[in-house]
Amino acid sequence: MIDARRRTLISAGAALAGAVALPAARAQNAPVEGRDYRLVSPPQPTEAPAGKIEVIEFFWYGCPHCNALEPVLKQWLSKLPSDVFFKRVHVPFGDRRHQQLYYTLESMGLDEKLDDVVFRSIHVDGNRLDTPEKMVDVLSKHGVDRNKFLETWKSFTVRTKMGRGTQLTQAYGVDGVPALAVAGKYYTAPSMAGSNAGALRVVDWLVQKERQAGK
Repeated sequence: MIDARRRTLISAGAALAGAVALPAARAQNAPVEGRDYRLVSPPQPTEAPAGKIEVIEFFWYGCPHCNALEPVLKQWLSKLPSDVFFKRVHVPFGDRRHQQLYYTLESMGLDEKLDDVVFRSIHVDGNRLDTPEKMVDVLSKHGVDRNKFLETWKSFTVRTKMGRGTQLTQAYGVDGVPALAVAGKYYTAPSMAGSNAGALRVVDWLVQKERQAGK
């Protein structure tokens, strides 16, 4: 049986241990530079409107890890703060025609509407979408005008966007996808943070860090 004096000492010790443990737990939960994220060197200019913090997702339609990130990312985007500007950059990895497909859809204002269709076609239906004809066969079932798509596919605008996407991929040192960049200064990825949800938690933390720096 524990007497009152011992109970008091034990309680005091537990309280002290708890006081020490709480800051330690917070420190463990904070992302660590070099492990959960890295600095972008040199920092890159952003395209975010004034007063907004840019977040970029680097991805490839043919990447199974990017496909796995999609539902988690869409949930995150549904709660996007008003001071965050989100954009996607399709990397020049794998089949370059996938990069051309993305920027064709973006140029037509259809990327957000049809991204799920493209991912599902490649990763669920097994259609590699490796020719513009296969692409438009799928997309025309979702209201895309065949002639308009093929015209945009060949356009200078799309070629320019592809070049810019490749330039950004190189500037940020992207060596795998999916990856995420914040404010032109920070770079993280599920492979660094440990999971898709973990990477987005790191992004949230970095966004808050940038907010504080701007005050």
